[in-house]
Amino acid sequence: MARDRKEERTGFQESAPYHADYDLQTDFVMVYGIDESMQERIQKWKEKGYIVHLMTGVAWGTYNNYLDGEIDGETHWDEAQTDRQGNMILHGDKPVIPYMVPTISFGHYIAERIRLAVDAGVEAIHLEEPEFWVNGGYSEAFKREWRLYYKEHWIPPHASPDAQFRASKLKSYLYTRVLDRLCAEMKDYALKRYGRVLRFYVPTHSLINYTQWRIVSPQSQLLELPSIDGYIAQIWTGTSRTPNVYEGKRKERTFETAYLEYGVMQELVRGTDRRMWFLHDPIEDNPNYTWADYRQNYLKTVVASLLHPGVAHYEVSPWPRRILQGTYPSEDGSGKEQIPSDYATTLLQVMHTLGNMDQDVVETAEEPLQVGVFIADSAMFQRMKPDPNAPHAGKYDGTDPEGFQEDGDTEMLDFSPFYGLTLPLLKHGISVRPLQLDNVRRYPGYLASYRVLILSYEFIKPEYPDIHYALAQWVQDGGALIYVGDDSDPYHNIRAWWNPDRKEGQSDPAYNSPRAHLFEQLGLKDKREGINKVGKGIVCWLNEHPADFTLSKAGADRLRQSVKETLETLHGPELQWKSKPYFKIRRGPYLIVSVLDESVSEERVIIPGPMVDLFDSELSVLSQVALKPGEQALLYDIKAGRPTDGKISVIAASSRIEGLSESATGFRFVAKGPANMKATARLYCKVRPLSAQYVVQERTVPVVWEWNPDSKTVLLQYEHGDENKAEVSVRWTS
Repeated sequence: MARDRKEERTGFQESAPYHADYDLQTDFVMVYGIDESMQERIQKWKEKGYIVHLMTGVAWGTYNNYLDGEIDGETHWDEAQTDRQGNMILHGDKPVIPYMVPTISFGHYIAERIRLAVDAGVEAIHLEEPEFWVNGGYSEAFKREWRLYYKEHWIPPHASPDAQFRASKLKSYLYTRVLDRLCAEMKDYALKRYGRVLRFYVPTHSLINYTQWRIVSPQSQLLELPSIDGYIAQIWTGTSRTPNVYEGKRKERTFETAYLEYGVMQELVRGTDRRMWFLHDPIEDNPNYTWADYRQNYLKTVVASLLHPGVAHYEVSPWPRRILQGTYPSEDGSGKEQIPSDYATTLLQVMHTLGNMDQDVVETAEEPLQVGVFIADSAMFQRMKPDPNAPHAGKYDGTDPEGFQEDGDTEMLDFSPFYGLTLPLLKHGISVRPLQLDNVRRYPGYLASYRVLILSYEFIKPEYPDIHYALAQWVQDGGALIYVGDDSDPYHNIRAWWNPDRKEGQSDPAYNSPRAHLFEQLGLKDKREGINKVGKGIVCWLNEHPADFTLSKAGADRLRQSVKETLETLHGPELQWKSKPYFKIRRGPYLIVSVLDESVSEERVIIPGPMVDLFDSELSVLSQVALKPGEQALLYDIKAGRPTDGKISVIAASSRIEGLSESATGFRFVAKGPANMKATARLYCKVRPLSAQYVVQERTVPVVWEWNPDSKTVLLQYEHGDENKAEVSVRWTS
C-alpha cells in the first residue's frame, strides 16, 4: 500500500494548524483559508511530508475588509447576493458573511489574496463552491451586470420563466468569468516569478445536488477553461440524504442519490485530461445526528463512489479535526460523545484503502445494460416556479430539513423530473449514468459507449441546436433513444434558439419546444408517441411528464416497461433487461457490493469467501458475507489478492504503511497515523508468527495479534504514538 505522495491519490482539507491528533497521513493536504496564519500552517504541514495545496471560498468568506471599503476606499455591500425581499443571502451571520456577486473588482480582490498563497509555495489552489443562489439576483451589482451582459434593463427574476432562466445563465457566466481571469492571472504570476506551474481545481457539489438545492454554478462550463485543471466532487451524506420520491414515497435514499451524484461527476470529466477527486465525509454540516447515523450513511456514500471506477482519487475527509475531536449526540440522548474508537479505526482503514483503488482489473457483474440519462447545466436555470405571486422559498443547504419542509416548497425541492427517469431503473439494479448533455457537442465520441439513452426537455434545455444533429446521427447508427415529455414545461417559451424571434406573449414560435426541433432532425416531425424506427436505431416517445413516474409503482413500471420494449424491438435477446436487487463490482482484489431496498427481492445476497471485511475495525476474515436489502460492503478477496511470490504484503491497515521489509526471521514496517489512535493491519503471512511488538517514543510494547491459518494472514493491533509513528516488528523464528 506504500506509494509516492506525489501521486496525490488521497487528501483532506483543514483550516486548523497542524496537530498530531488529526494527521490522517494522506498524500496531500489542502490548507484552508487565507489569513495571517496561512504561511505558518503551510510550512508545518510541509515539514510533516505532505504535498500542500490551498483551498479557499470563491463565493463567500471573511471578506469584510473588501465589503467595508478598506481595500479600495469603496464599500461593496451592494455586491452581496440579495433575494426578492432585499435580504442578503448569508453563509454565516456571526460575522455577517454574504454570498457574493462575482464582479470584476471582487475578482481582483480574490486574486491579491491568492497571490499570498502562491508566494507561500503551495503546489495547487482549490477555489471552492462558485455558488449563486436561485433566489438571488436582486442586488444592485447584479442589476449592473445584467445590463452589461444582456444590453437591456434588469428584469426581476421572478417576473417570468424567461427572466428566471436569463438570470441563472448570467449567474453561471459571472462565476465562469471570475474563475477564468483569476486562474489565468495567478498561473502566469507563479510561472514568471517562481518558475512553478501552478494548478487550479474547483471543489463543487454535483450538478444533481446544485439543481435540487436550487443553486447555480458553472459546472461543465469550466471544462472550456484551460486554466482549470479539474474538480473535487463534493458529495457526502449531507447532499445525498436529501429526500426524493420513488413509487409515491418521499424519503432519504442516501445510497441511490450518492450513486447518481458520483456518476454525473465521473461523466463530467470522462474522456478529458481533467483530474477528479471524489469526496466523502464521515459526518456532515448538520451536527444533530448520532455517530451510528453518520456511520451508516458514510458507508453508503463510500460504496456508491466505488461503483464508478473511472475515478480513483479521493478527498477522504473535510475537516478531520471536527471528526476526531468533535462531539455529537449520543444514542440515548443523554448528551454528546466523541467518535467511538472502533468507528475511528474503520474510517482510517477505508481512507487508506481508497489510495489503492487505481486497479488494472475492473469487472462489473451481470450488467450488460447501461442506460444514460441526460442532465445539463440548464437544469439549474429553471428551478423556480414561474409564478410572480408564488411565495419565494429561501435557500436550502441540507442543515435544516425540517424547517425547510415547513416554510419552503418541498415539492420543488424533490427534483422529481430527474429522479422519475433514474430511480425506477436504479432500484432494479440497472446501471444508470447521468450524462452531461453539454458534452455531446464538446466531444465527438461522448456517446459511443452507450446504446440506450433517456432524454427529457421538461427540466433541462439544450444550449445549442447542433446537439440534436449529434443525437440524430447516434440514433441513425443504431442507438435507442427514449424521449420523455409532454411539452408542458413553461420554460419552453423562453427566448432561445428554438424561439429565435420570441417575445413575451407572442404565439406561434418556430418550435413549440426543443423536442420539436430534435424530432425534425430524426425525421419524426409528424410522428406521435410510441416506438419509431430511425435508420438503424429506434426512438420511443413517452408523451407524459417525467415527474409522473415518481408518483406510484404503476408509474415506475411504465418507464421500466418502455425501456424493455424499446430494447426488445431494437436488439432482441442481444441486450436484455435483467432486474436484480444489487450492484456489484470488482476492482482488483476489492469487491464492492450494495444491496437495494424497494427492489425486486427482499432476499439476502450471499458473497462466498474468504473475504476480509474492510468496514470491520478488526478486519475479520469471513467464509461468506450475507447482505440484507439496504446494506453495503467493501471486501478484500483473499484468493484474488494473494501475492504469487508468497512474500509479506498488506491487505488493509488503518495506518500509512511504509518500509515493509521481510527477512529470514520475520518482517517489520513503520505505521503512521493520528496520535495514540487504535490501529489495525492485516497482512499475508505464510507462517504463524511467534511474537510481535511495536516501538513508540522509544518504548517497546507487545502487539496484540491473531493468526488465521486458513487464509494465511495475521491481524496486528497496536497504537500510533504521540509522534504519529509506530515501528512494528513480527518474528516467526526465535
